[in-house]
Formats: sequence, C-alpha cells, structure tokens
Amino acid sequence: MKKSHIFLVLFVLLVVSSGMAQKRRDQQPVTYEELYDEPYAINKLFVQFQPVYGELWKANINAGFGLEATYFWKEKMDFRVHTRKAYAKPFDLSRHIADNLLEENPDLGGTPRVFNYYELGATYHIKDFEESGKTKMFLYRKSYKGDKWAARVPLNAEIPCKVRKVYGARLGGVFFDTSVDVNRALEAQGMTMTEAFGGAIPEQFENSEEQMKNTTLFSGIDVKGVYVGGSMSWIKNVAVDFDNKYQEGVDDLIFTAFLDIMIAPAIGVDDIIYGGNVYSAENLETTMIGFRAGIDGKFNRTLSWSYGGEVGMRPGLKGQGFYALVKISFPVYSTNLDYSVEAFGK
Repeated sequence: MKKSHIFLVLFVLLVVSSGMAQKRRDQQPVTYEELYDEPYAINKLFVQFQPVYGELWKANINAGFGLEATYFWKEKMDFRVHTRKAYAKPFDLSRHIADNLLEENPDLGGTPRVFNYYELGATYHIKDFEESGKTKMFLYRKSYKGDKWAARVPLNAEIPCKVRKVYGARLGGVFFDTSVDVNRALEAQGMTMTEAFGGAIPEQFENSEEQMKNTTLFSGIDVKGVYVGGSMSWIKNVAVDFDNKYQEGVDDLIFTAFLDIMIAPAIGVDDIIYGGNVYSAENLETTMIGFRAGIDGKFNRTLSWSYGGEVGMRPGLKGQGFYALVKISFPVYSTNLDYSVEAFGK
C-alpha cells in the first residue's frame, strides 16, 4: 500500500509539473503595436433592432421585440429613442388572460389593451474627460478553432489605453399602456371588491364576497410621465496588433450605467365592464413616482450587437410597479454620418 501511495504522489507531481511547464510555454511575453487609441472617435448614430426582450413586471409579464436609436451630438449631448411591444397575445400575459376571460365569461366586456412602450430622452454631458486606463484582450490564433479553442483556457494580455468617462444628466419622457388584472391589483392594495366599487358592484356580489374573489376582472392603464436622473459612461476605442501570430485585439465598448427617478402625473385607469354595466375604477390606488437602475452596452462598429437591462418600480397601479427587464440588440448598425471625400488638386 505504501508503494502504491508513493507512485500515486509521483504521478500527481508529474502531471502538475507538466501542466506548469505547459503554462509557462503558453504565457511567454508578447509584444504589440498600437493601431489606434481614440475614445473620442466613435460613431455618431447607432440604430438597433431588438429581436428579443423579456420583462418580468408585476402588472404584466411580457416578451417581444423593439427598436432603438442613439445619436451623439459632438461631446455635448446624446439623444435616444426607444420603442418595444410584445410578439403576440401569448407573450402579453395580462392581455392573453383578459382575452380568455372574455371568451369564457359573456358578462365581461371591453377590449383588452395591447402592451406598448415608448421612450424619448437626452443626456447632457456634465463632464466629459479622458484618463489613462487598462484593458484586457484575449490572445487568439487562427489555429485555435473548434475543439482546440473549446478545450483551451484563454490567455489574455493587459494593454494600457485611454478611457473616456462621461458624467451625464438625463431627462426624457415615457409612455406605456397595458392590460391589468384587477383582482391582483386589489390584493396588492389590501382592498376587497366591495371596498373598491362600493354600492356599484353587481347585485349578485352584494352578499357574497367569496363569489367576488372567484370572479376575475380586468382593466387597462396608460401612463404618461417623465424621467430625470444621472449616468456614467466608460468608452474605449483601442486596437493593437500582437506578435507571435496572434490575431489583432480590439476593445471598443461603450458602457453606460444609469439611475432615474420617474414621475407620471397622467395615469389613466380604464373603467370595468361587467354584465353590460360600467363600473368606475377611480378607487384603485395609483402611484406617480417610480425609479429604475440599469446598464447599456454597445460596440463602436459598423455592424455589431448590444445588450441592456434595468430593474425598478414603475409608476401606475400601486403594488404592481416592480419590474426587471433584459434586452438584446442584433444587428446594431452605426455610422459617423461623414460621407465627404477628401479631394486634392493636381
């Protein structure tokens, strides 16, 4: 047993030493030539198609597609417009439930709202400056294809570069509308149907609170408001040419983190229709204040992709505001809008 233990230890030491030798061979120093390092030389216009987004929202879980465009005006401001909507009814959960209820219960009436979201805003660059920084680039060779690249732990090199930082002040407007489940809203607000609708509730519910709970009602809301907040952006636009047959390295990420307060002075809640009668939803509580925190990342390339996400509390029905959003954009087309050609006299 002792001899077997000795052989086992020797074998482990051999494997480890072999691995360390391989590591040393892989991690030989590399040299590089800087091709460019210009964080201010980014494109002006980015147009993004979002084939997929997903949103977990207490008022309405939904998924769909969107469009987004960003324009950088010199080093002073940038402007952004964004819209999105659900793919179809099954991806617009509250609307889908409301449509099913209409089919099952002839006493219900009205038309469920389709989820729509629109946003338009601008960011003023309070401070736009450049400082020294670093970036990590993966070392990749053409021979690292297929299984070779999958089985290899990627090496990276730390490259000095310039980093552009932008502190911004954000201001914009938002509009969205959606169908909502009235029962869930009442539960979140700690109200019964009797308390919400008083003497206007249907007669068959007057002496049966349990029956009211088992009857699902829906409504719709539309919210118009503004947001104000701050952001910080990190912009790199550097490329180097490595030796040792490594591919060129590029880091051209434009990354932004933001925090906004949302104020919605105009919130409309649709009346509820049941049994041919219209019941006012004015007793449903709303909140005009919300907030969100999020990130956005894109690349300074003619054709690329981008990502984004945010989490927060939306204005609207009280107790129904929490949401988390993830979105992916592909393709992202960008241009510097400079189509002039330099000419020289003979």
